[in-house]
Amino acid sequence: MTYDIPAHERALAFDRAAGAYAAHRPQYPAAVFETVEEFSGQRLAGARVADVGTGTGIAARDLHERGARVVGVEPGAGMAAQFRRELPGVPLVRGDGNRLPLADGSLDLVSYAQSWHWTDPARAVPSALRALRPGGALALWWNDPDPSVSWVAEQGARIEEWLGPGCYISNLETPAGLCWRTRTLRWSRRVSVDFHLAKLATHSAFIVLGEPRASVFLAVERKHLARHFPGGELDEPYVTSVAVAVRPA
Repeated sequence: MTYDIPAHERALAFDRAAGAYAAHRPQYPAAVFETVEEFSGQRLAGARVADVGTGTGIAARDLHERGARVVGVEPGAGMAAQFRRELPGVPLVRGDGNRLPLADGSLDLVSYAQSWHWTDPARAVPSALRALRPGGALALWWNDPDPSVSWVAEQGARIEEWLGPGCYISNLETPAGLCWRTRTLRWSRRVSVDFHLAKLATHSAFIVLGEPRASVFLAVERKHLARHFPGGELDEPYVTSVAVAVRPA
């Protein structure tokens, strides 16, 4: 079963699909960044931000475009190389969320976009708080398929039957000991069936499964989707979950 593979190995599996990840994974809605500003009590413009587990820089790009002084933190060599291609003007350091290679009190915001579930919270929380200035904020957010939509729920059940439980929807548990404010946002994007299947293939569970076995599932899934979407396009619905905690002064 895919989930017998240790989490750190699954996290680094993204290196094998960095280009496809950059091409097919969704952006985050603008409301995510508005929520981070609201809950943290600070503007992103001019803020010193570390985007941890930055991957190919999807969140880092949005933070940078909002005027934040961003540094990406990424453990994987392949993802780091893709980040540098995507965002050549944004600094990047190699490291992981459990031990940030950043100076004490040097940051206004530490963000984990789609990456907190790869950390060990017992180590990641102290590391993030150490790097934050007093009054700085820790922000976590995730894009997940919206299971309230019937075809998404059916697809999720097929994925879990194939790969095992807990392999597709993020673990959204926030660590104890901090005062969290949370918000859920719903949105969608219009894509082709082919694009949606290519996005599925960038999830760690499919990457570690290996291309031959993943292709078998995706071929069957294409038939299911063709029945729902004979025109070849679909609205890919998401729930984006945002959690922000401010470091006590």
